[in-house]
Amino acid sequence: MATEAEGAPLPADETSSRATSSTVPAPAETAAAPAPANPPKLSNAELKAKQKAEKAARRAQAKEAKASATPAPTAAAPQQDGSKGGKQPSKGGKHESSTQEQQSAAQRPGQPPRRPSMGGKRPSLVAGGEQDPRAAIPECFSHIPMAKRIPTSQANKDVHPAVLALGQQMATFSVRDSIARLKYMLLAFRKVIESYETPKGNSLSRHFVPHVLNPQIEYLTECRPMSFSMGNAIRLVKAKVNKFDIDTPEDEAKEAMLEMIDNFINERITLAELVIARNAADMIADGDVILTYRHHRLVERALRLARREGKHFEVHVVDDPFDQTGLQLAKVLRSEGVRVYYSPHLGGTHQVGVRRASKVIVGGEAIFANGSLYGAAGTCDLCIAAADAGTPVVALCETINFDRDRVSTDSLTYNEIDPERGSGEAFRLMFDTTREKYLTVVVTEYESETGNSPAQSILAILRKQEDQV
Repeated sequence: MATEAEGAPLPADETSSRATSSTVPAPAETAAAPAPANPPKLSNAELKAKQKAEKAARRAQAKEAKASATPAPTAAAPQQDGSKGGKQPSKGGKHESSTQEQQSAAQRPGQPPRRPSMGGKRPSLVAGGEQDPRAAIPECFSHIPMAKRIPTSQANKDVHPAVLALGQQMATFSVRDSIARLKYMLLAFRKVIESYETPKGNSLSRHFVPHVLNPQIEYLTECRPMSFSMGNAIRLVKAKVNKFDIDTPEDEAKEAMLEMIDNFINERITLAELVIARNAADMIADGDVILTYRHHRLVERALRLARREGKHFEVHVVDDPFDQTGLQLAKVLRSEGVRVYYSPHLGGTHQVGVRRASKVIVGGEAIFANGSLYGAAGTCDLCIAAADAGTPVVALCETINFDRDRVSTDSLTYNEIDPERGSGEAFRLMFDTTREKYLTVVVTEYESETGNSPAQSILAILRKQEDQV
């Protein structure tokens, strides 16, 4: 360690050259002895072992030379200060020595270097000099997607203007709800189909999906991750196109696709919402105390329908402190003459008491194949508290939001990161997963006599739905 009595340390170039010469042997020393006139023949196994040993030796020698030739990180500052004055000692020698001692104590030999803080100040840049919005995300959440605004100038030239506008609205959360995003996506696809003309020498069944539809889907996915309902609808549209014969006239194929989209919106969105609201309203009785979380359009419609039927009940709205969408639901229900209690955070579950509630009604973004509910962040906390208190939990969800292929038991496999709170200092996931054991019943638009089913039966519901088709 350099001190004032020892004079200035050597410059970096000279230090590295001496270190290299001290560790790497001279060419004369490393020259191999001349081979004997008649070297003994080696077997294949011996030759292979010899080559392996020589390779390991060369690798070890290269590592040793590289380690000795690399100067210590803390020696750069004193070398630069002392290189100008020849034998003049560095003015800050004592301070630098103590700093070096602290760094060497913090990083002892044989231990890996400390990883940098995963805070929100990484200097990662994207093309154009703008800071990468994902640079501040903690590494353990780097696999989770996040919405981002894509400049229209960077979009594929084949993206339709209607899709460009929808992507911007999705990225800025002007269109937030999963079913609203699905509906507007289908309406945008309708405009894409109307303006489509099959190039000469191609057929619609082979050209439309890879060259027209896929660029629209890729752009929307870049703006914000697809919802479960959007993915299911896209598969149905592609399946419809693939069924067309290669000789099907373009006008006939386009008319069939437009009719399919209109029927889909009417049956799987508009009519489904009405049926679910009716089934849920029938479950509400006079004197009930309903506990719900945030604002969900299906829950709002069911409660308003039950009130218009003359039922008298009480509603407690527990809200998310970040978005506070439940405040809108509370105002709407109060205007309908419903007694409403509002809590701006999940502490309301203790203030109100889930034991006092007769039912907990929540809306879901999707339901996995194992019956787990994918909902807004905080839904799982409310459902667990209700299950522990013995209060039934009713989940409302359309069948277009069912996922027949994937299962989930946690909130880290499938989720989204909140773009406004996506750093180490302020990090938040937008959704969570509620296990099926905490759900009493799931209300969908496709049911038999009872109008509801357990969460584990979604695959059976889908099979019955396919049989009807």
